[in-house]
Amino acid sequence: MSTPSLTARQRSAAAELRALLARRIAVLEGPKGTMVQARGLSEADFRGACFCGHSHDLRGDNDILNLTQPALIEDIHRAYIDAGADIVSTNTFNGTRISQADYAAESSVADLNRAAAELCVRAALAGEARHQRRIFVAGAIGPTNRTLSLSPDVNRPDYRAVTFDEVVTAYYEQARSLVAGGAELLLVETIFDTLNAKAAVYAIHQLFDELGEALPLSISVTVTDASGRTLSGQTVRAFYHSIRHAQPFSVGLNCALGGAQMRPYLEELAGLAECYVSCYPNAGLPNAFGGYDEKPEDMARVLGEFAANGWLNIAGGCCGSTPAHIAAIAGAVAPHAPRPRPTGRAELLLSGLEPLAVA
Repeated sequence: MSTPSLTARQRSAAAELRALLARRIAVLEGPKGTMVQARGLSEADFRGACFCGHSHDLRGDNDILNLTQPALIEDIHRAYIDAGADIVSTNTFNGTRISQADYAAESSVADLNRAAAELCVRAALAGEARHQRRIFVAGAIGPTNRTLSLSPDVNRPDYRAVTFDEVVTAYYEQARSLVAGGAELLLVETIFDTLNAKAAVYAIHQLFDELGEALPLSISVTVTDASGRTLSGQTVRAFYHSIRHAQPFSVGLNCALGGAQMRPYLEELAGLAECYVSCYPNAGLPNAFGGYDEKPEDMARVLGEFAANGWLNIAGGCCGSTPAHIAAIAGAVAPHAPRPRPTGRAELLLSGLEPLAVA
């Protein structure tokens, strides 16, 4: 496969996004997963005309909808743009061949990622015409359904279900396809294992080396509970130390928790990150039925407080957030100035599960 060439729009995205973030807090669109679930699609809907004879069930494979139900996915992007989103993200949370193996759909990975980016670009261009403002396209890269740091077998602590090189290869394929489809920045999100994130960073920088130029790289971690740690055991500060070398465009928190539960971790991250900071929490904690009950005004109030405290450059919503949530968040953060970026630090910053700073 030949290396994709960046378009003029992709090349200008970093400067244009920085200009936006100098003026105000940018708004990131909400999730595709819970929006798709609300449609109650059938197996036939997921298969569409493309996968009628596919060997495995596809219901639940939201990424395949980029190929089988493109109008539905574009409609979701459109709704978020109309609600005030400045950044739309591709419907590719499970867009690696590692995750698509659950559906025997590995051969469709390149196509579904490229199609997802093209859908986002089309929705962004149409939204720009409607609203007369620049809308950015982020290529969303999820954590995969494997972990490099932990064994899935408690009786074999040395065992891994996947190798680092396999994860790198999977992320490279996804990132390359997203860029070929028009993604203007890459968003490595919902990180629960920093080693997986490092594999993504390595793959993305390999792609940038081949392109001869780089796109903005955003990284977002998930704190899984009140311990303030990721699933693989790192604190937020240790996580930042672990990925700081990648010189991310932004770093942030998303998923797992509602905004109120994220407060101490976002405050800490906002105080140490040398790049832009993002936050897109769930619409509260899931209820007994797996749904999300936090109303738009409640979610907006919390994110508005974060913005007033000077902790935010990019705000949005994760699981359970609807266009109504995004509209409320956009209104709540609008009166507040974006978080100023601090100057660089001279310490040597290291980490394991805990951070270490050597002055």
